[in-house]
Amino acid sequence: MSGRRSSAGLVALLLLVAGVAGCGTEARGICGVIVDSTSYAEPATSRNDVTSKLPAFAQSCDWIAFAAVTGASESSTCRQDPVPIAATRAENPNENPVVEDRVRAHRITQVVPRAVRLFDCPAEGEGSDVLGALRYLVKQLSAQRQPEKAHQIIVFSDLINNRGDLNINKLDLSEAARQQKIKELRDARLLPDMSGYSVVVHGFLREKTSSPERFPLLESFWREAFESAGATTVDLL
Repeated sequence: MSGRRSSAGLVALLLLVAGVAGCGTEARGICGVIVDSTSYAEPATSRNDVTSKLPAFAQSCDWIAFAAVTGASESSTCRQDPVPIAATRAENPNENPVVEDRVRAHRITQVVPRAVRLFDCPAEGEGSDVLGALRYLVKQLSAQRQPEKAHQIIVFSDLINNRGDLNINKLDLSEAARQQKIKELRDARLLPDMSGYSVVVHGFLREKTSSPERFPLLESFWREAFESAGATTVDLL
């Protein structure tokens, strides 16, 4: 009987803690947005994805950085400044939730326009440098890293990286070869440290019509690459 009382007490305590955690300001994260300005940007569906899916993503963020996929993403001159969504202490010294909501609502209106501008970046060389965009974005997020907050990235890209040391179109996708390639990228520091990050990709392999038998293997490659970089969850949509 005492065991049952003990279990009931534990459940009540957990519910109480959950209730307390649910009150007040909702915990939000440090976020990043990648927009692919190469061939992925051509279908109207890609721009629609940004305008329809990014606002909800931004609601879960306190700070958002941006990166564009071009032919030379890491050194690209096509940039957008981060958006600090949460109110600063100076803006809301008394932690008034009404003020916080007002500031957040205003700042979130800046997110989609900045992301959409990245669709129109100059080509900066042939092909798509997806890994370079990831490295540049993670560098920004690492400078803002707060261990107690979620870290999440939303990617609008087909992930057809065909620049530098990774050409998806020519990649040997056998299991051993995938693992070897990922190790090479990690050892060369071409995969950024994404420890604890959640990643969601919209438009994965969009408009790619050749070699459909490779699609499941390409999905396996990217999942394994993100997980090897430390990502905790990966959604390829």
